[in-house]
Amino acid sequence: MNDDQPSDLRPATRLVQAGRRKEWTGDLINVPVARTSTILFDSVAGMNASYPPKDGRGSYGRNGTQTHWSLAEALTQFEPGAAGTKLFPSGAAAVAMALLTVLKSGDELLMIDSAYGPTRSFCDDVLAKQGVTTIYYDPRSSPEEIAALCTDRTGAIFLESPGSLTFEVQDVPGICAMARDRGIPTLVDNTWATPLFFPAIENGVDLTILACTKYIGGHSDVMLGSVTTTERFHDALVQTYRSYGQHVSADDAFLASRGLRTLGVRLQAHQENALAVARWLKGQPQVDLILHPAFEECPGHEYWKRDFKGASGLFSFVLRAGGPKEAATIVDRFKLFGIGFSWGGYESLAIPTSPHRSTNRELKGRAIIRLQIGLEDPADLIADLEQAFTA
Repeated sequence: MNDDQPSDLRPATRLVQAGRRKEWTGDLINVPVARTSTILFDSVAGMNASYPPKDGRGSYGRNGTQTHWSLAEALTQFEPGAAGTKLFPSGAAAVAMALLTVLKSGDELLMIDSAYGPTRSFCDDVLAKQGVTTIYYDPRSSPEEIAALCTDRTGAIFLESPGSLTFEVQDVPGICAMARDRGIPTLVDNTWATPLFFPAIENGVDLTILACTKYIGGHSDVMLGSVTTTERFHDALVQTYRSYGQHVSADDAFLASRGLRTLGVRLQAHQENALAVARWLKGQPQVDLILHPAFEECPGHEYWKRDFKGASGLFSFVLRAGGPKEAATIVDRFKLFGIGFSWGGYESLAIPTSPHRSTNRELKGRAIIRLQIGLEDPADLIADLEQAFTA
């Protein structure tokens, strides 16, 4: 690889090239796994010069090695306008550290009601004890409706688009523009789309969060999260990262970097397979709703169509009859779909789900099944669904 790369590379090419500096790879294609706690220096002066730590300059193992810097740089390069990225042990940890970066005691947090479950738990259990009040807003809220909730105590607005389990898409640029006018930081969990399908910072977000466990890793064998931020919050994020002793193993960073190289082809396959399955489900008499951003019936479809470059492989569907018990019965009949949490890997998964909501309870008590569509032939997945419906 040549370090002097053109600046206008297309996404698929950037996925191959990003983060592979010659000084980090040497004569290798991949950045090696650099495991260490201690980094040796030639002199005391050299040791003193390594502080304060920064990416690209070795100081101490917890502050990272070239294995970490390479992945962080690559993720930053996929967010035009970003100042940097920090890595965390999981997506949940990344969410927590991002929120702690921008909030203080006495603040109010406007949190999307369809947030990832552990995000909600962190707000209700941890932030509440630190004097932060969380106000949940309807994921279908317009920028004007969210503006009406803002006060002089509003410390941040958190978005997740599409929302967890029910997949409402938000007007992210509109909400961020409103927040920017009021000096309110915005954060988004962008795990579903990744920067490949939705460059969040380019759309006005201040801090964008990924559970790299999912599509970035892509093989269900790594736990990792990331936060990418604008210049405004970069130093504060770095300080939070260090103060809370955050670190990820070089092995996990390596696995995520390896997964990143094939993200483009995998996401395309996930998208095509999921659309094929969702279209088949749409035609089944047992199915009432398809909660997939590419479908018009999904709340916020117009924003997905306007702002996103694609759709990933995760969506839900609602059965016409029954409730959680009936959804569980269907899932138990699957032979190809695995039953398990997480998503973004190569294998298709299914779970029955009962979303916890404070603002919109229209789907309460309904039979909802979330599907993660993997890399199998969609015809085989459809056959598995069909036998589960008719068994």
